[in-house]
Amino acid sequence: MADYETLLWERSQGVATITLNRPDVFNALNPTLLEELRQALRRAAADRATGAIVITGAGRAFSAGQDLRNFQEGDVSDPAGQVSQALERQYSPVVRLIRNLPKPVIAAVNGVAAGAGMSLALACDIRLLADTASFTLAFSRIGLIPDAGSNFSLPRLVGLSRALELAWTSRRVGADEALRIGLVNRVVPAADLGAEAAELARSLARGAREAIALTKQAMTAGAQLSLDETLALEAELQARLAGSPDFLEGLAAFLEKREPRFGQGANGAGEVLPAAPEAAG
Repeated sequence: MADYETLLWERSQGVATITLNRPDVFNALNPTLLEELRQALRRAAADRATGAIVITGAGRAFSAGQDLRNFQEGDVSDPAGQVSQALERQYSPVVRLIRNLPKPVIAAVNGVAAGAGMSLALACDIRLLADTASFTLAFSRIGLIPDAGSNFSLPRLVGLSRALELAWTSRRVGADEALRIGLVNRVVPAADLGAEAAELARSLARGAREAIALTKQAMTAGAQLSLDETLALEAELQARLAGSPDFLEGLAAFLEKREPRFGQGANGAGEVLPAAPEAAG
């Protein structure tokens, strides 16, 4: 098992839990953490026993965003180059990996998610939020635009006008508002967050894994395709699934009025489905 300096890794009952583990700096994102997060996500993608992934934070924060001390320690004569390289080499690969990974990725937001920490949570497929947690984009406070994929994710979740307001003001969004405007799927008591996220992830890991992976692919693509293109993609993917062992098991379970027992075929046993090249890299 790999050792991580800035992360905790646990796999149980088909669920890989990745915990950002820099609680003394509110899980601020530095090059080491981002590289280890990329490695851990690739590990979960390749692990046949993993059917779903949970990302959460240690201590009181999910992530306070970029560790700005790294910019002080770098080449202060070229801040533009520092920012550009950090996005291209550290943040973008992680965001692409989460979006393309053929397994559900759940953010269990246990505390504040600020700046790029909020972007990381928004990149995940599902967000559960502790009732004591909050979001803030924070970028405007240091004279930058949102990054790490926020400009893709946030308008799609809350609409353009509200996304602009949150970006321009960098105001705090508490749990009740986050649920109301669609930033999160569910708000749960802080003490129950870990258990709720684990149970949701376990239920997905027990599902028809190829269908889950292709549903993510279809819905991600459908947000940008025309109706005709979406219909064609649905027909193509559905034809692929109709010949799978999981479909035969699901159909048999329906006719026999019982719960399906997915996982009898290769993909159901946890075999990784082909991912986009960036996700595999």
